Amino acid sequence: MTSALSDPTLERHFKGHRDTVTSVDISGNMKQIATGSMDSCVMIWNMKPQMRAYRFDGHKDAVISVQFSPSGHLVASASRDKTVRLWVPSMKAESTTFRAHTATVRSVNFSGDGQTLVTASDDKTIKVWTVHRQKFLFSLNQHINWVRCAKFSPDDRLIVSSSDDKTIKLWDKNSRDCIHSFYEHAGYANHVDFHPSGTCIAAASTDNSVKVWDIRSHKMLQHYQVHSGVVNSLSFHPAGNFLITASTDSTMKILDLVEGKLLYTLHGHQGPVTCVTFSRTGEYFASGGSDEQVMVWKTNFDCAEYSDGVRLQHKTTSSSQAPPASSTARPPFTSHPSVLRSQASEQSEHFNGQDSHSAAHTQSGSRSSSHSRAAHSHTYRNPSTCSSSSTHQGLPQHSSQVQAQSSDGGVPPGIASTLEHIIGQLDILTQTVSILEQRLTLTEDKLKECLENQMEIGLHLQRREEA
Repeated sequence: MTSALSDPTLERHFKGHRDTVTSVDISGNMKQIATGSMDSCVMIWNMKPQMRAYRFDGHKDAVISVQFSPSGHLVASASRDKTVRLWVPSMKAESTTFRAHTATVRSVNFSGDGQTLVTASDDKTIKVWTVHRQKFLFSLNQHINWVRCAKFSPDDRLIVSSSDDKTIKLWDKNSRDCIHSFYEHAGYANHVDFHPSGTCIAAASTDNSVKVWDIRSHKMLQHYQVHSGVVNSLSFHPAGNFLITASTDSTMKILDLVEGKLLYTLHGHQGPVTCVTFSRTGEYFASGGSDEQVMVWKTNFDCAEYSDGVRLQHKTTSSSQAPPASSTARPPFTSHPSVLRSQASEQSEHFNGQDSHSAAHTQSGSRSSSHSRAAHSHTYRNPSTCSSSSTHQGLPQHSSQVQAQSSDGGVPPGIASTLEHIIGQLDILTQTVSILEQRLTLTEDKLKECLENQMEIGLHLQRREEA
């Protein structure tokens, strides 16, 4: 349980965008990576080296956000041109488009069941849509400035949003009420997301910090001040143990949420790192930056000792009374918020001093191997990364139960694969029907226009004959 962690390694890097990469997502099967860019394009990169990338042109302005549907058979993109597009990530590049907002669309996010989308915009609204036919459902309107990000909770019951009005709002999707507002004092949150357990949220802020909030007690659990620039993006590891952040200071940081400390500083991008995301399994993560590059990293540090610890925790806590899965309240952090808070502040003070050393240490390595960045990743690992089984009690129990259930069995792999295939085919059918509907509408409009023109010509000829 105390063996050393392996460092993350750079596996692949892609270059094809002509401007800053703004958003990145990895498909559930790890076969494709979707990216959006200021160059107005969506690109689909294939992880197999022999397969070419697809460039999707369609948006008339910068693409700010992209995401795969849970099945991986659709990609949603949000743009500065005020529209959202749904693409089939294949060579045909079929897409449907709808005018989602009256200003730049900053964020697009699928619900867990893949049936609905939530979008956030500079028009100060958050909107929820059906994926099929892109039918507008409702709008959330309490922000008083641009809305940067909006995400569904893991159980799809809540929505979290962040805005330039310096608030992070938590919404009940069914009642459409704002449950709570978290206030940022020094800056605003560029990016916000739910912990896999659904019990807390993390915010990446323009004041260079990362904050973790409990959504039930509304208290700040952890506060990390490890970056020297604006934090642009973050992503939770699916197990809930780790958080990765991307910053304008050109680094990514990997945080150990159980210990409340910085694990790694990663150097790879030349300039601001604008986006980062873990894969659905946590085995990989991808990043994009102002250097127009997309990098795919192998996690490695998510080793067996952590999964063993989580399984052990599940065994020791399974006998205790837990709320039913259907209840709104989730299992809490067992550590007291104040303990986590003081622990985080001590760690951040400690690492503020060490971070300048790590940057200097790795920057020299970065210069010397800048020509072979695909083969070498530059990471700085913080000392004392070992952990004991007792520290895992600080984790939300939800992720441990999920891991334990998956390890114990459940749906046979053959059936799961068949079901996934069926869902994928249904997604493609839905998209095809939507495209056919659009073409039919277009044909009807053209036919109507032809008939009107024919009538005008007939009337004109009739007048000439009468004259």
